[in-house]
Amino acid sequence: MGKHRATFEPDYGRRGKLWVHGAFEPVTGQATILTSPGRDSASHIRLLEQVMIEFPAERWLFIEDNLIIHSSREVKLALASRPEIQIQFLPKYACWLNLIEPWWKQLKSLALKGQRFEDLDQLTQALFAGLEYWNKHRHPYSWKKRPQEQLPVLGGFGVQLRSYNLAI
Repeated sequence: MGKHRATFEPDYGRRGKLWVHGAFEPVTGQATILTSPGRDSASHIRLLEQVMIEFPAERWLFIEDNLIIHSSREVKLALASRPEIQIQFLPKYACWLNLIEPWWKQLKSLALKGQRFEDLDQLTQALFAGLEYWNKHRHPYSWKKRPQEQLPVLGGFGVQLRSYNLAI
C-alpha cells in the first residue's frame, strides 16, 4: 500500500447497551418511557409506578405481551399490593394486537433515524427528546387493521369474527 492511499477504518463497535421500557395510552396518544441498563422485573415495576404517576386514575388496565418479566414473581408480588392495577395479557402469537409496537416504530423514527451516538447519554437524550416531541404532537391512535384482514393471519383455526348490531 502506498503512503498516500486513502483508507477507511469501519467502526462497528458498540458503545454500550440501553433498554427502553415504555407505555402508550391509545385514547390520548400519550406515552412514557423509562431507560435502564437491563430488561428485568425491577425496571418493569418502575415503569408501572411511573405510569401511575403520569397517567393519574383510580384504576389502571395494563395490556401486556407475554415477556417473562411481565409475569415474574417480583412483578406479581408488587401487583399484589396494588389492587387498583389489572393486567391483561395478549394472546400468544398475536403480535398485531400489541398497540405499542407501531408506536415504537414512531419513537425510533423521531429519536434515532439518521443519527449516530457516541455514548449512552446522547442516546438517552435523543430518546427523551423524541418522546417529548411525540407527546406535544400526540393524537389518539386509530388501529388500521380490520377484522377481515386478520382472518388469514389467524389461519382459520376455528376463529369466527362477527359483527353485531345492538339496539337498546
